[in-house]
Amino acid sequence: MPTIESVYSALLPLADPDRAVGMEAYMRDKFPFLGVSAGVRRKATRAIVHERPTDFDFAAQLFGEDEREFHYCACDHVRFGRLSTTDLPALKRLVQTKSWWDTVDPLAKAVGSAADAESMRIWAADEDFWVRRVAIIHQLGFKQDTDAELLSECIEANLGSTEFFINKAIGWALRDYSKSNPSWVSEFIATHDLAALSVREGSKYL
Repeated sequence: MPTIESVYSALLPLADPDRAVGMEAYMRDKFPFLGVSAGVRRKATRAIVHERPTDFDFAAQLFGEDEREFHYCACDHVRFGRLSTTDLPALKRLVQTKSWWDTVDPLAKAVGSAADAESMRIWAADEDFWVRRVAIIHQLGFKQDTDAELLSECIEANLGSTEFFINKAIGWALRDYSKSNPSWVSEFIATHDLAALSVREGSKYL
């Protein structure tokens, strides 16, 4: 099984304090960084984080570290695992740990591989807007396999929100689905009172 010590050994020699300053600024100084770029991080840790089966204790340990690169490694480990609905509680805990879009969105991909419709309906009404965001975007990339009814329900549960990350997610989900079903998205936008941001994002490919 992967160990946090192996991730230390892979990443710490690659730390670049000068690069870290810019990475921290880009993330609004919410988290400290080692200064390891995404490509370098993935190459250095691929053999570690791709070990299977998925170990949520390992992922939680990585999220317990201060530097954001460790959290990214946790997301990498989880994203490429074989997941099921039984993993949703553990995935939700990770979504709610040190939440910001740069970890929540990759975790949404993992949720998409494990989710069932009823769980996503519940998540779409969660008090934590990051959990709601995941429910809205978990079908990104599903194309013609998108459950349009579920997408509609997840969006409708969040209409009237003033949260930027929710309204952006709604627009993102609609924009993505418009590549496969533009008529459905056009009709949805025309018949729902969406935030201007959601309409702008959702209409980009129409």
